[in-house]
Amino acid sequence: MDGIRDLLEAARTAGLAAGRFRGLLHIAIGRSVSKLDGTKLSAGLTWREVATLLKTLRYDIELGREVGADPDTLSPRDRERYWYAVIAMAHVDSAEAVTAAEKLVGPLKDLGYVVALTPSSLPTPAKEKSKPVVKPKEDEKGKKKKK
Repeated sequence: MDGIRDLLEAARTAGLAAGRFRGLLHIAIGRSVSKLDGTKLSAGLTWREVATLLKTLRYDIELGREVGADPDTLSPRDRERYWYAVIAMAHVDSAEAVTAAEKLVGPLKDLGYVVALTPSSLPTPAKEKSKPVVKPKEDEKGKKKKK
């Protein structure tokens, strides 16, 4: 968890969080992160762990507006609950979050962090062609009407 803490601090200091917050959440929750030397920092955190980190790091609550949250209406006193609600609103598994995260991969690499690809962005193995299913023909006697 300390590795993602460092990443979140570095991203905020470098000004990467504003405007790309959904992508940053996607990376913290759903991606493996390592340093340039190969030291693994995280394989992804839970929502609760990320909410705790955002509270501890005193992230600006106005970042919640990027995902549709209104800081005035969401738990003004309990910041951990606020960040948890923001994460829920961010839809960190959506295509928008993946796209935003992909835009952060390069700048984070410049800061010394390697973000792994998502399973959906990895090439999929070719599927084997299946043989067509042949249905047996029905007996004509069953279809004739009795006179």
